[in-house]
Amino acid sequence: MNSRPLLRTLLASAALAAAIALAGCDTDGGVVPSGRALAPLSDKMLADIEQKNMSKESPILVRLFKEESELEVWKQDNTGRFELLKTYPICRWSGELGPKVKLGDRQAPEGFYTITPGQMNPNSNYYLAINTGFPNAYDRANGRTGEFLMIHGDCSSAGCYAMTDEQIAEIYALARESFFGGQKAFQIQAYPFHMTPLNMAKHRDSPHMAFWKMIKEGNDHFELTHLEPRVDVCDKRYVFDAAAPNGPASSLKFSPIAKCPAYEVPQEIATPVREKQQKEEAQVAQLISRGTPTVPVRTGTDGGMNPIFMAAVIAHGGTESRIESKNLPGSIPANIRPPGERVVEPPTGSTMSLASTESRPAPAPRASSQQVASAAPGFFGGLFTSSDDSAKSNDSQSDGVLGKMSRLVGLKGSDQADAPTAAKTKPVIAKPAQTASVVAIKPKPAAASAAAPAQSDVKTATAGAAKPAAASAPQPAEAQPVETANNAGLLRGAQATVPAGGFDSRWGAMR
Repeated sequence: MNSRPLLRTLLASAALAAAIALAGCDTDGGVVPSGRALAPLSDKMLADIEQKNMSKESPILVRLFKEESELEVWKQDNTGRFELLKTYPICRWSGELGPKVKLGDRQAPEGFYTITPGQMNPNSNYYLAINTGFPNAYDRANGRTGEFLMIHGDCSSAGCYAMTDEQIAEIYALARESFFGGQKAFQIQAYPFHMTPLNMAKHRDSPHMAFWKMIKEGNDHFELTHLEPRVDVCDKRYVFDAAAPNGPASSLKFSPIAKCPAYEVPQEIATPVREKQQKEEAQVAQLISRGTPTVPVRTGTDGGMNPIFMAAVIAHGGTESRIESKNLPGSIPANIRPPGERVVEPPTGSTMSLASTESRPAPAPRASSQQVASAAPGFFGGLFTSSDDSAKSNDSQSDGVLGKMSRLVGLKGSDQADAPTAAKTKPVIAKPAQTASVVAIKPKPAAASAAAPAQSDVKTATAGAAKPAAASAPQPAEAQPVETANNAGLLRGAQATVPAGGFDSRWGAMR
């Protein structure tokens, strides 16, 4: 009899019991076993998963689309392919269409990112958060800077993808269950819009078009195979599903800034992708010849909000009071700022303080039943990681004690990819690629007492203007790429950066 499944169950139960016991050390009371990070999936979600021939613990994949303000969760079904489980309207994202380039530009990232358990932050100031891991290998190779770019709750963004609290609770739970099922990491694909011929034609004047065509290739790989594409970076560009001409893909050595090694894309992927691209390029040319109008390269507005949320805000005049509606997928918090004129950045050369959303003091809990067990920081941290009092970004790749224990019994899976790989046929040698109307809604000025707190990746006018807690918080040291047991060999081009002063480096000696 194989006792491995039983051992996994016992391990999970023991970890939860220990977390609950430690939480009991809180003399203030109010900490209950069912914290927000441990909230179970709803009966409706479990029914949807079963109806679509999926299991609660099967791997997930996340896709983000800025222009449509949508977040998709895909889940692996019984055939081993990913199918769409649910589409969530994004409550708020900031910046313009296009990738994040530098710290302070308020851009939400675009590209391919890998999420490990260590990037799940149960102690976020914005209910719950998932760190995208920006900058990844591609971003660093191209000199892009920024930190603490999240998917979180609270419907407030400065470089993040913000959901309602109710939405992020469900997304977080889906990710958590996939990790317990053995998924080592899941992929986030972030796009400016759905990569359709019409959208490519409408945005043809954008200076980001070369970048978008590059990430569209990864989109095409996924849409045709419904398998998670392997992501690597070489010559400062993404490559997808690269395989060695005469050996396993793992034998390829990629360097983000060096020339790409000789690789091939399996014929069963390369052929349909090429056919799809040729067909869609012809459609784009036809749309342009018909006079399809372009959209402004820059709208002058700060980000976007899904129409379902925008309608609620407009209907209430964008007031400072909480907007409640039974028709919304979650509640919009107070002092919501809908997309409007972009925030004016401080003049170049001025003294600035970089305040992260995740480093400001946490607001008072909304309800005692939603508090996270905090009596044991640095131990379980709400199941997967711990949050640091001075910087709750959880940008670390460390997966905490539970992750280490889980690895010992195989709870987090093997080093092999979860999704089945298609058999190779005739390879195609890849050739290096050549380098290649939003209405502004002006929000009403917020009262000083209702002003939104400092956001992730936001610059304030002066260091003295920052809140004392934020000013005294230690700033992360220079970020350095690392490879751990969690991410070695996994989506190498999409791996996250870990601050040298983060949780992993401070407690690494205890491994």
